[in-house]
Amino acid sequence: MTLDPRTPVLVGVGQIKQRPDDLSQALEAIALMEAAVVAAGVDSGAPELLAKASAIGVVDGAWGYSDPARILADNIGATDAITLLSATGGNTPQSYVNALATRIRSGELDVAIVTGGETIWSRRKKRAAGLPRDLTEQVGVEPDERFQTEVQMATPFEAARGFEMPVQLYPTFESAFRHARGETIGEHRDRVSALWSTFNQVAVENPYAWIRTPMSAEQIRESTDDNRMVGFPYTKAMNSNWNLDQAAALILCSAEAAEAAGVPRDRWVFPYAGTDAHDTYTVSERRDLHSSPAINEAGRVLFEMTGLGPDDLAHIDIYSCFPSAVQISATELGIGLDRQLTVTGGLTFAGGPLNNYVTHSIATMASTLRDDPGTLGLVTANGGFLTKHALGIYSTEPPSSPFEARNVQAAVDTIPVTPIDEGFVGEARIEGYTVMHSGTGPERALAAVRTASGARSWANSTDSQVMTELMTVEGVGRPVEVDPDGVFHLG
Repeated sequence: MTLDPRTPVLVGVGQIKQRPDDLSQALEAIALMEAAVVAAGVDSGAPELLAKASAIGVVDGAWGYSDPARILADNIGATDAITLLSATGGNTPQSYVNALATRIRSGELDVAIVTGGETIWSRRKKRAAGLPRDLTEQVGVEPDERFQTEVQMATPFEAARGFEMPVQLYPTFESAFRHARGETIGEHRDRVSALWSTFNQVAVENPYAWIRTPMSAEQIRESTDDNRMVGFPYTKAMNSNWNLDQAAALILCSAEAAEAAGVPRDRWVFPYAGTDAHDTYTVSERRDLHSSPAINEAGRVLFEMTGLGPDDLAHIDIYSCFPSAVQISATELGIGLDRQLTVTGGLTFAGGPLNNYVTHSIATMASTLRDDPGTLGLVTANGGFLTKHALGIYSTEPPSSPFEARNVQAAVDTIPVTPIDEGFVGEARIEGYTVMHSGTGPERALAAVRTASGARSWANSTDSQVMTELMTVEGVGRPVEVDPDGVFHLG
């Protein structure tokens, strides 16, 4: 088969982690990104591609650079590159690939770089030691392009009732998913802990993983001084971990550019197709709390475009900030939960550098596919509260049809939304819940409730008896009385 010279191809990947004993040796975030970019150039076998980059996209992070891609462009000699900075969201690395590969395919770009990095661990260590923070300053500099737009994830009402952070929403989704499967609390905790232990096993073998300490399912499940309960049923070992120093980078280019640069063919990994979509930005309006219509539609279209299905995939990396994200995504995509669902070890163990995890997962997937040539790999990405999604399929073999990326939002938007009742008082039923813990024990129960009319509201309780009961007896489906202060009482 003759390869179209505009075919986009992933030719270089780089991953970096640092944990120096001497904190003065710790690189700031932009320097860590540059190291990953340079590593990707070396990985491609044609490091001169870096200076030829026509676009550099940086994944937004917890640092103060206004246009980090410009610093990188100047440092690697790509002074004419278009600079991009993403919005917040773990979906953005795969969305970048979808968008930049489309621009390569159209002839608008020849070489593009995607990178991101975080140094939260070393910054915290330096602050605790009274050491100054390194930060390259930029004044009056803005990126050429803003990639995607910022979206408010939690409404003031949701936040007022205690639902404003991932650690509160994802365990609530988990309870709804458990109830939909008809599992008891004990059965469910055993199964999810076993699932997470398979992620740990992969991380132990991943040299770029932040946590490589083996943990059994029982060790993940049980609350201890080192593994406290966070939001029931999630212990610390089931939560995304962003206390780390990691960076990753990808080099995308046209097949024509790869050949001209002399990139060896065993470095080439082809993006087959990609999709993007989002569930309702307001969680209160979701159809339910145990599914994702957007992932379902994005997966359906992705498989339709490529002529593939779940059984054709040899390697999978499902976005894994929390177990509910993995289970809901896999279920919507028709992928069994008994399969290996990560190539990195996931955001708990491999590490969750804020919005940049998927740059690492794509890099790891590329290496995995190179070691298993001809097979297919799926990467999924998720931002917000199981909100924004991007999917991509990759292989070392060229695709049978030209690369295409589709946004499937129009179909998702046809799904009716659930009404919100912010002033609800009276009897309702629990739809999903969690019990948030502090370092000393249970602190507050949070519940999504559905009224007799089908509307959704949110409530909470600090009653110790209520919290204890909800951790031992299934609460989803139980009647509650919500008072004017938003406190619920078990019926």
